[in-house]
Amino acid sequence: MQILNPEQQQLLIDERSFLNNLRVRLVSFDASEEDQETLAKSIQQLDDLFLLVIVGEFNAGKSAFINALLGQQILKEGVTPTTTQINVIRHGDAHYRELMPANQLLLHYPSDLLREISIVDTPGTNAVIREHEIITEKFVPRSDLVIFLTSVDRPFTESERKFLEKIRDWGKKIVIVINKIDIVQNEDDLQQVVEFVRENSRELIGSAPEIFPVSSRLALRAKNGEPHLWQASRFEPLEQYIQDTLDESSRLRLKFMNPLGVARNLVTRYQGIINARAEVLKDDLEMINNVERQLDLYQEDMTRDFDYRMADIENILYEMEQRGDAFFDETFRLARVFDLLNKDRIQKSFAQEVVQDTAQRIEAKVNELIDWLVEQDLRQWKAVTDHLSERRKEYQAHLIGDLGGGSFKYDRERLLESLGRRAYRVVDTYNKDLEAQKIAEDANNAVAASLAVEIGAVGLGTLITALASTAAADVTGILLAGSVAALGLVIIPARRRKGKQELSEKISQMRTQLEQSLRAQFKHEIERSVRNINDAISPYTRFVRSERDKIQESKVEFDQLETELSQLAHRAELLTQ
Repeated sequence: MQILNPEQQQLLIDERSFLNNLRVRLVSFDASEEDQETLAKSIQQLDDLFLLVIVGEFNAGKSAFINALLGQQILKEGVTPTTTQINVIRHGDAHYRELMPANQLLLHYPSDLLREISIVDTPGTNAVIREHEIITEKFVPRSDLVIFLTSVDRPFTESERKFLEKIRDWGKKIVIVINKIDIVQNEDDLQQVVEFVRENSRELIGSAPEIFPVSSRLALRAKNGEPHLWQASRFEPLEQYIQDTLDESSRLRLKFMNPLGVARNLVTRYQGIINARAEVLKDDLEMINNVERQLDLYQEDMTRDFDYRMADIENILYEMEQRGDAFFDETFRLARVFDLLNKDRIQKSFAQEVVQDTAQRIEAKVNELIDWLVEQDLRQWKAVTDHLSERRKEYQAHLIGDLGGGSFKYDRERLLESLGRRAYRVVDTYNKDLEAQKIAEDANNAVAASLAVEIGAVGLGTLITALASTAAADVTGILLAGSVAALGLVIIPARRRKGKQELSEKISQMRTQLEQSLRAQFKHEIERSVRNINDAISPYTRFVRSERDKIQESKVEFDQLETELSQLAHRAELLTQ
């Protein structure tokens, strides 16, 4: 009995493959368990393309009926209950049994009929064990056709009536088979039984079902070497009806289209979910891009502000240089020649008038720089983490790693140690005491050198003698006049220019070293700050970008599923017309 033609059979294979592929996509997309279960049931229904469920009291001959239908005695028969569990009979290349959960036994049998029909043999409706009835109720709703078997000698028992009412509530197509007609003595007696069953079933169901009186025992013997018994078994009209019923175009169409309808609902719904997630992620990605742009702007703004603050520090050095120029102009001149011979006075004046509190002012500016850096880092940290706080709550369960690291931590003491120490080391390279001493010595040497020339010309003894006598006044005056001329015209101006140049070079060197040192450390701290912020938000950014890739991949997959679904539905429409 061939139910499906080759094209329909191929459609069944393709549809089953499509539904399994959809199930894989739902699992990977973390679909709800309910949706996954719904699809699994649809696949199961498709796998049991035509499900015949056999119900009735024990001893009604259900096992004998199935044996006759398959043409082989694969189930035990007897006057006592032989079926105490659910027997699901499917096609197999060999005859073997497989124990399944929920008190089910899967029987594989090489029958052409079973290539397109699965048969379910249930315990008797009058079975004592309540579990059997529950299991039966689970299979009947999945059935395509319910064959209700009753015995000609005990038609329509009370348990059969109650069970038939339940089947009625499920709205399933029911065929009533009156078995064991070979024990009836004549046709009149048989017709009485048929009429009794018809009236009672009409009363219970609301309409008269198809009724087939058969002898399963004779049908099985006829298929196994006694063909003369086939007509007496009356089995052929029943088999033809099963074939015609299950081969109806409308039923085929429903059988193919129902799982596709479930699939379409799921595909459409999850396409909506994908699009909604894509919109949310669009905002998230824009937020991440904004954060990255903000961090870039933050670095630019900080660099610009740093330049301003470095200018303040450079101004301190510039002012020192200006004071130095004024000091040399004021001190290294002829009118103060005798002051130039006083080293202590020169040193003290240089420290007081030129150096002043330069080191302290630079230290204060560096401290301000550190406080500003800490404050700005904290502000940027809070701005970013607060910006992402709501998203963090929404995605917290999916994030790998801690977003934000708890709280902002910045070690000011560490900055003082690293950034401040660099500045102080540079400033300390300028030894004000040593520089003052050198300047004083230069001044003293300038005067002494000029006097030594004149003293050498007349001799030390002559000079002393001359100085001791009033007559030597003229000579002394000449010598002093010569010395003064030398000091005023050559030596002191040269020393003044040299002093200015050396001070300018030292300050320029110190300015360069200070700027390079502080800028290098500043760059390091800014990069460190940005890196810490990126590390803190990396669980969020990593999740969002991973989700973006996942959503994009899912969108492509579900769009492809939609295309395949439409193609399958079109084929099903054509093949079931």
